[in-house]
Amino acid sequence: MAGDIDRAGVAKAYGRWAPIYDLVFGKVFDSGRQSTIIEADRIGGHILDVGVGTGLSLVDYARTTKICGVDISEPMLRKAHERVRTHNLTNVETLAVMDAKNLAFPDNHFDAVVAQYVITAVPDPEATLDDFVRVLKPGGELILVNHIGAESGPRKIFELAFAPLARRLGWRPEFPWKRLVDWAAVHGGITLAERRSMPPMGHFSLIRYIKS
Repeated sequence: MAGDIDRAGVAKAYGRWAPIYDLVFGKVFDSGRQSTIIEADRIGGHILDVGVGTGLSLVDYARTTKICGVDISEPMLRKAHERVRTHNLTNVETLAVMDAKNLAFPDNHFDAVVAQYVITAVPDPEATLDDFVRVLKPGGELILVNHIGAESGPRKIFELAFAPLARRLGWRPEFPWKRLVDWAAVHGGITLAERRSMPPMGHFSLIRYIKS
């Protein structure tokens, strides 16, 4: 399951997209992005934003929410640093190049971990999710927004047709909900709090887990 996307390929893909990412994907991903920010601000405290990219989300967090942002793409993070300077985002404490599966933070450190459109773009989703939970405090929330593959019908047909382009973008287009269900059952110590369909056309879902 983990061999179809590689770390270097993901970094290269997003490095290519960095100059135009906001223009191409900003509106498409906006609903999911805003929904995760609302949930993170509800929790407050120290938030880890994994896959922060160009920092589109950073300006929308409450200034009382302390943010650490990480991404595998250095070109993306350069744009995020520019955004922090331009908007004087004093609540952004850290922006760092980091592998989502090997987070350089201690256990039980963050009040919430936010990962927007990340899980289908990493080589080993289950191990990555494990590390997200590791750095969460007990009672903290893992807040995902991600594409979840359709089981059948017109959306599944569209996703299969879109798959070659999606892979060039560094995405895994066929990611099924059962994969998250199986991961949560094996991991233990987490509870599904919410799964909410997101625009456009339910292609994305907001998913929240609470750490025991």
